[in-house]
Amino acid sequence: MALDGRSRNGRYHRPMSPDREASRTAGGRSRRTAAAPANPPSTARRELVETLIFENAIQLFAQRGFAGTSLQDIADATGMTRPALYYYVKSKEDLLRTLVRQETEDFAAVLVAIGSNTARTPLQRVREMVYQSALRQAGDSARFRLLIRSEAELPEDVSREYDNGRKKVLEAYCDVISQGVAAGDLRPVDAKVCALGLIGMSNWIAWWHHPGDDLSAEKIAAEIAELAAAGIAAQGESTTGQIGAAHAVALLKRDIALLETLLDEGNG
Repeated sequence: MALDGRSRNGRYHRPMSPDREASRTAGGRSRRTAAAPANPPSTARRELVETLIFENAIQLFAQRGFAGTSLQDIADATGMTRPALYYYVKSKEDLLRTLVRQETEDFAAVLVAIGSNTARTPLQRVREMVYQSALRQAGDSARFRLLIRSEAELPEDVSREYDNGRKKVLEAYCDVISQGVAAGDLRPVDAKVCALGLIGMSNWIAWWHHPGDDLSAEKIAAEIAELAAAGIAAQGESTTGQIGAAHAVALLKRDIALLETLLDEGNG
C-alpha cells in the first residue's frame, strides 16, 4: 500500500483505527472474542474512546431509533470491530442508561446544589435553576428530544431510572419554591404546579431553538429566567436580588431598551 493510503489497484482505504488494529491477529484475521487489548489503554485514552462511542451511539439512536440500532452499527460508526467495542461497552442499554443519567440524575444534582445555597434568596435560586435548565436546552437539545421520542422504547430498568431522575428534578424545584412562598419571597403559588410550569417553559426551548439561530443560548436562558422570576416574585421583590441605586439603574436601562424597541417598531 502506498503512503497516501492507496493500494496497488488504486483504491483508497480508510486508515485502520488503533482499536481495530489491536483487534487483529498477526495473520490479519479479526478476532471473534471480546478479549481485552494486550496493552490496556490509559485512563485518558479510555475516556476518549468511550466518549466517541457514546456520541456516535446517540446520533444513531436519533436517526434510527433505539430498537433500530445495533451494536454493529455503533462499532461501524466508531471505526471499531465489534469485539473491540465490547471492551468498552457491553450493551446498547448501557449507552442509553448513560444518556438518561446525564439528562436526569446528574442534572438534578446540579439543581439541588443551586437550591441548597442559602446565601441566596429563594427567588434568586429559582431564577438560577431556570437559567441552567434553559441553557441546557438551548445549548444541546438533541439529547432531550431523543429521550422524549424514545420513552416507549426504554428498557424497563432504564425507564425506572428515567422516571426517578425526572422526579428528582421536580423535587429540587418544588423544595425551593416552597421555601420562597413560606418566606414571602415568592407569590403564594402551588409549588408543584409552579415547578412543572417552569420546567415546561425551559424544556419547550428544545423544540423551537436550533444552534446557529440569531439568539445565543445564554441570551435565551437569561430571558427565560427573567420571565420566570418576574412571574413568581412577590410584589415589590427584585427578580435579580439587587437593591438600591444599582437596581434602579438596571430598571431604567430595561425600560429605555423597551421604549427604543417600541419606537423602532412604530417607525417601521
